Amino acid sequence: MEYLIAVPVAVLAYFIGGLRILTQYERGVEFFLGRYTETKGPGLVFVPPFIARLKRVSRQVVAMDIPRQDVITRDNISVKVNGVLYFRVTEPSLAIIEVQDYLFATGQLAQTTLLSVLGQVELDELLANRPKVNEMLKQIIDERTDFWGIEVSAVEIKDVQLPEGMRRAMAKQAEAERERRAKVINAQGELQASETLAQAARMLQSQPASIQLRYLQTVSEIAAENNSTTIFPIPIEMFKAFMQKADDSVAAVTPAGAGLPPAVSPSALPGQLPPDALLPQFRIKEPRKPPDE
Repeated sequence: MEYLIAVPVAVLAYFIGGLRILTQYERGVEFFLGRYTETKGPGLVFVPPFIARLKRVSRQVVAMDIPRQDVITRDNISVKVNGVLYFRVTEPSLAIIEVQDYLFATGQLAQTTLLSVLGQVELDELLANRPKVNEMLKQIIDERTDFWGIEVSAVEIKDVQLPEGMRRAMAKQAEAERERRAKVINAQGELQASETLAQAARMLQSQPASIQLRYLQTVSEIAAENNSTTIFPIPIEMFKAFMQKADDSVAAVTPAGAGLPPAVSPSALPGQLPPDALLPQFRIKEPRKPPDE
């Protein structure tokens, strides 16, 4: 009677002892008598005790840090670079069977690939075209880990540490580039301003009345600032009529050629006469010879 009870209890204990619970992101690689049989999970699975073994593999994305590496670029510049690798297991059986420790192997492969790839690029390309370098690293690592059942989703370079001398040189280069662009922008602004002023001058020259309106607008702007002294520029064209009348008056009062040298025009103003025009005119008389005796 006791034997009949012990057998079912032993079978039940054996069955319960072989139950395993695998979460949604886990898979179980089963080895029966040392031989791979199948990949189980997720959920409740049964693994025969003593004769079978189950290896759990996570299918979550793993973010692995790539330690800082001393790299010599193609243009012989020593830099220190570190990065991060994102990958996940797509074939749990290959990750367990083909490689002893897929986490350690993937990390070492990422370090060696980082050294080899960055040694083939120049520093300017590493700094300015980082997405291209990341894509190269991802492609190489993904091809080599495909036999291990691992899929690489991304490789990112986190930091590039430059030598102190190189930092100072790059800072000087950046400052010189900013000054160059500032001078070019200033010159382009001066060119555009000169073109606009030339166009405005041509338009004002075609309409003389607009010059007077511009002067009046300037006076109104100056008066709004409550200045004690206002300087009002007057165009010389406004005095042409008065200058013409003055010339006519001088011509009417002074006869032609009276008191003026022949080379001086009667309509010439005193400010326009030559230096010797106003000097008194003297005539030296020759002495009279005595008559011949």
